[in-house]
Amino acid sequence: MSQVVEQVPLHLATAERYLSYALSVITSRALPDVRDGLKPVQRRILYTMYHDMGLVPNGRYRKCAGVVGEVMGKYHPHGDSSIYEALVRMAQDFSLRAPLVDGQGNFGSLDGDPPAAMRYTECRLRPLAEELLSEIKKRTVDFRPNYDGQRTEPVVLPAQLPHLLVNGSEGIAVGMATRIPPHNLGEVVDAAVALIRDRSRTVRDLVGIVRGPDFPTGGRILAGTDELVRIYEQGQGTLKVRATWHEEKEGRRRRLVVDSVPYGQNKAKIVEHLGEEVRLRRLPQVTDVRDESTDEVRVVLDLKADAAAETVMAYLFKRTALQSTWPVNLTALVPGADTDVPSPARLDLKAILEHWLDFRLLTVRRRYAFDLAQIRERIHVLEGFAKVFDALDEAIRLVREADGRAEAAAALIARFALSEIQADAVLDLRLYRLAKLEIEAILEELAAKRAEAERIEKLLASEPKLWAEVERELRALRKTYGEARRTEIGGGQQLEFDENAYIVAEDAWVVVTRDGWIKRQSSFSGLDKVRLRDGDEVGWLVQADTRTTLTFFTNLGSAYVMRVDAVPATTGYGEPVQASFTFADGEQVVGVLPHDPRHALPAGEPAAPDDPPPPYAVAITQGGRGLRFPLAPHAEVSNRTGRRYARLAEADQVFAVWPLPGPDRRVCLATRGGRAMVLAADDLPVLKAAGKGVTAIKVGPKDAVMACELGTDEGGGPVVVTSKGRNVVVGERTFARSTRGGKGNVVLKVGSIDQWLQSPVIYEVSETRPQGES
Repeated sequence: MSQVVEQVPLHLATAERYLSYALSVITSRALPDVRDGLKPVQRRILYTMYHDMGLVPNGRYRKCAGVVGEVMGKYHPHGDSSIYEALVRMAQDFSLRAPLVDGQGNFGSLDGDPPAAMRYTECRLRPLAEELLSEIKKRTVDFRPNYDGQRTEPVVLPAQLPHLLVNGSEGIAVGMATRIPPHNLGEVVDAAVALIRDRSRTVRDLVGIVRGPDFPTGGRILAGTDELVRIYEQGQGTLKVRATWHEEKEGRRRRLVVDSVPYGQNKAKIVEHLGEEVRLRRLPQVTDVRDESTDEVRVVLDLKADAAAETVMAYLFKRTALQSTWPVNLTALVPGADTDVPSPARLDLKAILEHWLDFRLLTVRRRYAFDLAQIRERIHVLEGFAKVFDALDEAIRLVREADGRAEAAAALIARFALSEIQADAVLDLRLYRLAKLEIEAILEELAAKRAEAERIEKLLASEPKLWAEVERELRALRKTYGEARRTEIGGGQQLEFDENAYIVAEDAWVVVTRDGWIKRQSSFSGLDKVRLRDGDEVGWLVQADTRTTLTFFTNLGSAYVMRVDAVPATTGYGEPVQASFTFADGEQVVGVLPHDPRHALPAGEPAAPDDPPPPYAVAITQGGRGLRFPLAPHAEVSNRTGRRYARLAEADQVFAVWPLPGPDRRVCLATRGGRAMVLAADDLPVLKAAGKGVTAIKVGPKDAVMACELGTDEGGGPVVVTSKGRNVVVGERTFARSTRGGKGNVVLKVGSIDQWLQSPVIYEVSETRPQGES
């Protein structure tokens, strides 16, 4: 018989299979269930340890490799590494607020140390994990077949507390993710009890009880009540978490002690970063850093005698992972009303608690229904005993006269109107139970069972009584497992960050080469002694205070600003400026300007009422465009991408940038085609924002500006070399001043200008600062 093959468009088949894959990842691997707060792998680990291996809290430990093998073989066929990673995390007291696994051996550390291999470590359940599992034998939750249909596994665990909030969860699915922070068990239980008593409570009301996340590593959350309410209402947001610290004094010695780190941060890397900051003299208030941590975090920073601890911490919170952000995303799987497959949803704080409370009420109801069925079965047997005890001698005679068990059971059923179950129980009764005292004990048990059954029936018939039972059990759990909060919320000392407080104030020389290499030296004996790469030369030499800034103007119209202290200090070649900033292909430095007040340019009045105030700089492009722009926007430290000071036409580039000491300056420029122009700087209008500028000199299609300097009416200007070997100074003494926009003066009719004899631009201060002066 031939098989019919159905043809399906590729895009439809791909979409269908991708959606199936996405649904599988979302529901079966990455997201926790709102009812028990566990992902499938975690649920299967706990169930295996409890049900299949009996690793209860007061029992023995077993090798983790054995647990992983059991889980993988029976319930979770996804590889041993993912199972062991989940097992390890449930044992780490720095990952979970209330760990569920009691680990013996190396399970990793706050310093990022990896756990030992699973063949070396051992584990068993912690008491809190038993609270998630203990009711499972009473048919409180549904079961489903495992992956091969050979056994069954629970859909969820009958969690007796809102575990999703207590320990939180993190996971990345397809197209969605979850990041639920851990919370304080006592506060979560109190919020659940408050909702049991009044379902009309709002998220804001609950935030008054659940004060915020409670991370196992402590720290402080920098968020007020309104911000926390917004996060818990929307189910997402970002929290700022910082380390806590205190100051210690021992005689003249002063120490700053960091006693917690933000949740999820690697302590060893933080300590390494702190040591690097001190080594590079970026934190002059600190003389040494060491990690004295044992079970408690203790990172010690030795302070100088006059150093303020607040200043140090302000820097560390700004520059290191001692302050970090923690994104919140309250996404979980929620059971559907019409389907067995839960669906993902972003929830608010109240919704999470309500879903768990509804699940808990159902669990308690099913538990009591199971208990009632068990009691009724026992009552049925005890009632059979009671009937027989009223005529015990006759019952014994019937049994003795019977030819076998079946005949004896039939005789008892006929004489005393017993059921088969009752008759079998009577026949299984041991002889010593026929003693008078034993008979009385059985009758007392029957009375107690009947009373207990009546109590449970009344309980099941009254939802308020069931809610009261849920509340009672929650309060008992809080009393047993509740702990004080570790993470502080809000408050704390307000620390002001001042960049200059962390830089040793001293004068330094910054060398910028024509090829764009930069370095910082405290001094040098002569310009010819500065170490440079072969073929390179000094373009700018700047003396400035280490706390001031330096601006690099590039040929593509960008300005990059960095502190003098950030320039690499070396007597070698230095580093390319691209190491500090993100340069485009072909971008290079064409101008350097220090912002040390001792190099201050005259401010004066704006060129026009609407113009931004001076000081200004002048930029000339290869295409003959001229720009005059304010320097104030380019004085503060920039990011790696810099700021725009010019927007250039296609194929045009800035040739030179010069700071403008005053409007009486002349812009002296020459083109490769043998023309020169001297024009007043104030002929160039001031740009309010980055722009293309105006035409300074008209250049032909094959011509370009190749020299530019500032001069005065007394002289000055670039020295150029013609193709005939003649040196020409392009200044007002040689060429009359022109108005912008013309073709300029002819330097030579035949030939070209081949070279610009550039000298290093030197910015030197007359009064230097002593080394190390603050």
